[in-house]
Amino acid sequence: MIFCVSINLFHYPPRNLVSMADYEKKHASATTTIFLLAFFLLSLCVAGDSPPAYTPIDNIVVNCGFDGNSALLGDTRTWIGDVNSKFFSSDFHHNNASIALTALTQPSSAVYATARFSRSEFTYSFPVSPGQKFIRLYFYSASYPNFDRSKAFFSVEAGLYFTLLHGFNASVNADASGKYEMFREFCVCVEGNDEKLNLTFTPANEDSYAFISGIEIVSMPAYLYYTPIDPNDGGLIIRDLKLIGQTNSFFRIENYTSLEMVYRVNTGGNFISPADDTGMYRTWSGDSNLLDGYIYDARLVNTTIHLNYSLIRPYTAPELMYQTAWTMGPNETLNKSYNLTWEYLVDPGFYYMLRLHFCEIEPEINHINDRLFLIYIGDTIAEENADVFRWAGGKGIPYLRDYVVLVPAGSSKKKVNLSVKLQPSRDEWKTRWPSVLLNGIEIFKLNDTKGNLAGENPDPPPIFSPAQTPLFSSNTKSKAVIAVVIPVVVGGLVAMLALGLFVLQRCRTSTDHTSSDGTSWWAIHSISTNKSSKTRNSNLPSDLCRYFSLAEIRAATKNFDEIFIIGVGGFGNVYKGYIDDGGTQVAIKRLKPGSKQGAHEFKTEIEMLSQLRHLHLVSLIGYCNDGNEMILVYDYMSHGTLRSHLYGSDEQPLTWKQRLQICIGAARGLHYLHTGAKHTIIHRDVKTTNILLDEKWVAKVSDFGLSKVGPMNMSKAHISTVVKGSFGYLDPEYYRRQQLTEKSDVYSFGVVLCEVLCARPPLMRLADKKQTYLAEWVQRCAHNNTITQIIDPKIKDEISQECLKKFIEIAVSCIQEEGIKRPSMNDVVWSLEFALQLQDASKKNGGEDGVNGGSCDYEKHDEKEMEEEEESMFSSSVDKTYGSKSMVSSDETMLNSEDSGKGMSGIVFSEIMEPTGR
Repeated sequence: MIFCVSINLFHYPPRNLVSMADYEKKHASATTTIFLLAFFLLSLCVAGDSPPAYTPIDNIVVNCGFDGNSALLGDTRTWIGDVNSKFFSSDFHHNNASIALTALTQPSSAVYATARFSRSEFTYSFPVSPGQKFIRLYFYSASYPNFDRSKAFFSVEAGLYFTLLHGFNASVNADASGKYEMFREFCVCVEGNDEKLNLTFTPANEDSYAFISGIEIVSMPAYLYYTPIDPNDGGLIIRDLKLIGQTNSFFRIENYTSLEMVYRVNTGGNFISPADDTGMYRTWSGDSNLLDGYIYDARLVNTTIHLNYSLIRPYTAPELMYQTAWTMGPNETLNKSYNLTWEYLVDPGFYYMLRLHFCEIEPEINHINDRLFLIYIGDTIAEENADVFRWAGGKGIPYLRDYVVLVPAGSSKKKVNLSVKLQPSRDEWKTRWPSVLLNGIEIFKLNDTKGNLAGENPDPPPIFSPAQTPLFSSNTKSKAVIAVVIPVVVGGLVAMLALGLFVLQRCRTSTDHTSSDGTSWWAIHSISTNKSSKTRNSNLPSDLCRYFSLAEIRAATKNFDEIFIIGVGGFGNVYKGYIDDGGTQVAIKRLKPGSKQGAHEFKTEIEMLSQLRHLHLVSLIGYCNDGNEMILVYDYMSHGTLRSHLYGSDEQPLTWKQRLQICIGAARGLHYLHTGAKHTIIHRDVKTTNILLDEKWVAKVSDFGLSKVGPMNMSKAHISTVVKGSFGYLDPEYYRRQQLTEKSDVYSFGVVLCEVLCARPPLMRLADKKQTYLAEWVQRCAHNNTITQIIDPKIKDEISQECLKKFIEIAVSCIQEEGIKRPSMNDVVWSLEFALQLQDASKKNGGEDGVNGGSCDYEKHDEKEMEEEEESMFSSSVDKTYGSKSMVSSDETMLNSEDSGKGMSGIVFSEIMEPTGR
């Protein structure tokens, strides 16, 4: 999390509010000058492939509690230790009240490894030049010798007037958020007559202490976030901020105002590290605050567009941020009724500055009024006809809009939501493209009338009961010791044998992973004890897909602690983890180290998902191929798989309406794959374990390890490929002919629909022969008009007759033997939406829910028994369902049974067993 501080006193209400007429009159002449100057500077602004980075005048970095200089991974600067440092005031040198300590647990970065502690007030004094500065404070709330982490309770002041933190309780903030490594960023302005910037740390009382792990003081360009005195200074666009909720009212961010940077988000893309910023070492988080406001949204990527910095300075934000954006998908008529909404938790009782970044990069947008949309901030309209093309004067021109909004106090909550909502224009005659666009968001808190930026501490998290295992438990440590000692002892006894097997394995790995041109795709790297290898495949994407070192992955999972395991599969484990200083919860899928299985699927998943962004596709955050590891990092899906909520677990059961909405979401994701991406993409492994549910029960299609790009030209309707997929879901036509089309996904999705309705696996060997194959059973019951007998009893009383009829029609059409008779995914989406409307209409009309019918029971068997039957079932079921097994050689065909959710899953890297959320 990040913040910015400026040394200045802000008075409310703003003293310089003006009318729109006065505003326009004041700046009319300046506007002409601005655009003339824009064209004059155009060649300078866009010279070269990348805009020049900003070079800070002051760039001070201090490693607190450290003796000597140090270098941080990914940072070219030298961090100065504060032991015997010139940055301490003379009084502090003599009071001997402070000590330097090393944390008892290993942090992810060296800046957090040591800290300065004191039970008395202490001050750092930094000689700086006049101007606006960033202040970044780093804290590691861990255990230190003789310091109780719960008593880290203190305040931080900048200069004589500005309170950055007040009564800050580091341990409570860490425990509540999971961010044990924290940093806060502020913006301050040092006046011309000041020679130093003082930071004072004051413990709250005699029983508490103050501490700090690291400090940065970095100059920023003049008027980057502050309003220029003259409109022509510090940028080419007028920079007065629009006050939300007051018509034609504006005010300025003066030098006497301090700011705390609460959020800085790359809304269209992934995390951008300080090293990849424009010279100011800012951190841009990936987007994680978007709500399920619009179901057709998608991320727009255009990394080939040449940006024209004619209206803002090139250092305003990273170039990659303007090349990605959140937008809405195809030009649907429904776009006008929906919106994209982001919500951010903020402290009540403060004014906030919001900066929205825009850059039109959509190929279809080429004229004014092509895309018009509304902007709401805090449920109040900020812009009625936002037109980025008109604002910027063309395509590929970065642009920004600044707003200020008051978040009133009076709420009993310590944090409240501040929302940003974008909605397409509802006036069809105004625009031809009902969509929205947003590239980035920055949110700053402004100091109150007393110069204070501090909010309240969060409530302490619940205390672990004896039955629960805390994050850092002694049991975990004991297990770790045992896990180390036993392998060492056993390894010593079999050292010679292990050495021989290791050499043999290395040889096989080198051979198996050599590509067709003779080069090794999967390199084996040597790793030292202090530094992991950073070597990775040059063919893997790095611009839109974040690369993680093994050290970062280990830090995110506490060295792959077993208490973080949330899923187990044949490929290895899935862990819940925390990245970006604990601010982002993720799912980390780890292939068994050294395994040869799944290397191709691993590469395919990275290549596919790094180019795809859609609300109903699981987002790939990044990957790691450090040394001998293959690891994927995804958005965390807290409700796990669709399958886990249908049968075979104790998960919360789904209502019929929830099931319909999940099916609609998954269908939209598949429809996007088939038609919304640059090329048709065929998933090839659609099933209920590959449909994940987030915290809002939004369905997301996952696991693209088996995916294929469809035919590149209209003359070819299919691609020929060896058969891969999962038993029970596999398209029989695809199996027989080895010809893959998007209709193969439609068949698999039809089986999913049957599974959702009946709550049973697609393949059940021990059931009656007529019920072994779910797709066949549903077809038979539909033909005999006995479908109501096989519906899941949990939802039988919820389904209306009209909705059931439509749903069965969709499912049966999807599982037709011939692909040409199956609908497209677009037709499936609309049919499912119609089924949902029928269900809702039945409720509104007071119709009687529930369907009646005779009994058509099937026997549910223990999953363990199903596992034992799986091997014997494999060959016979292939012959029965898909024809002769001899049609495809055994070493080419990869089929993994979904009967029990276990067994053959190790064949395909993309499969997860026993998931509880990832």
